[in-house]
Amino acid sequence: MDLRYSKEHETFRQELRQFLARWPGQESSEVAFRQQGIERGYVYRSIPAEYGGGGQEPNVVIDAILQEEYGHAGAPGEVVGIGPSMLAPTLLEVGSEEQKHRFIPPTLRGELVWCQGYSEPNAGSDLASLRSHATLDVDRNEWRLSGHKIWTSGAEIADYMFGLFRSEPDAARNRGISYFLIDLTLPGIEIRPIVDLLDTAHFNQVFFDDVRIPADHLVGKRGEGWKVANVTLRHERSMIADIRWINGLFESLVLLAKRARTADGRRASERVDIRRRLAEIDGYLASHVFTTRRLISAASQGREDRTAGTRMMMKLAATRLRERCIKLGDELIGDATLGAPDRLLYKENPSTDSEWTATCMRFLAHAIGGGTSNIQRNIIGERALGLPRDPLYR
Repeated sequence: MDLRYSKEHETFRQELRQFLARWPGQESSEVAFRQQGIERGYVYRSIPAEYGGGGQEPNVVIDAILQEEYGHAGAPGEVVGIGPSMLAPTLLEVGSEEQKHRFIPPTLRGELVWCQGYSEPNAGSDLASLRSHATLDVDRNEWRLSGHKIWTSGAEIADYMFGLFRSEPDAARNRGISYFLIDLTLPGIEIRPIVDLLDTAHFNQVFFDDVRIPADHLVGKRGEGWKVANVTLRHERSMIADIRWINGLFESLVLLAKRARTADGRRASERVDIRRRLAEIDGYLASHVFTTRRLISAASQGREDRTAGTRMMMKLAATRLRERCIKLGDELIGDATLGAPDRLLYKENPSTDSEWTATCMRFLAHAIGGGTSNIQRNIIGERALGLPRDPLYR
């Protein structure tokens, strides 16, 4: 098995590096530089031009090179977020033409911000038990939504929600659910914040009281929202497993070890046990990188369907990698974690004690995104290893 890139791909890498070398590193230039990347076919490359993308043929190897080089350069590429990373590719797969033209371009530009309406007070890991419901008003060609969503990340700043509602009350569990696009400014919607450990309201409860949305804001077929939701979840898990996020966190951890001091005044990075743990994490990271490349190789040869179980494991492995980084960083900071961090200092790549403390706290939420680890293990066991299904879902 040869996981090296071909000569043709390395030539593309060099051309890309020349382009990225022009990035001025100024926040005010982000929009313009991202647009240049789109026009060159580097950013949102496989999204058709009529939907705001680069209009290039899909190529998983080129995509991997783009991720690597944009990550190293720190240049503004694709916006990583719920809308561009989860909803846009979902609409490309199962949305109507009108939905694609209306929602994808402003989402890619960051003009339309989205949140996800899945979990409910009594329907989290067992999502199929959700009770929020939708009723079709045939005369007015509208859907009427009522119910209660919870742990809705970013609802306080979102323009729209993509959410699941039960539209077929007599259908069994996940067979009667539909997937809707919902304007959060409509009458009947109330957003209540849930204050977290960072004293922020990133999570929210969202209440729907006879909210009316156009009938064509249904994605996919009526009652088949579970299928659409699984398309979105596949993209969410891929986003969580993105190697760029983990690389940045590990690099920050190494820098923390170099500046942190032990009780005797030495740098933490000089301790044998700390170096051993860093090496262990680096080994797991290398495994993640090469597994990613193996998946890319399989997909490029049309064998992606054979790697479904591995793709599920990538999300679980990425969560564990972050957990290892966070745990060691927490220990290196020591008593500094007892202080309340500045809530504005949370970053994916922390560089100060306060940023690390905020990251440690926020990670509690990261660990359940896209499905908890227990749910992931169930999926891997049942779908990849062929183990008996959970009795609840038989």
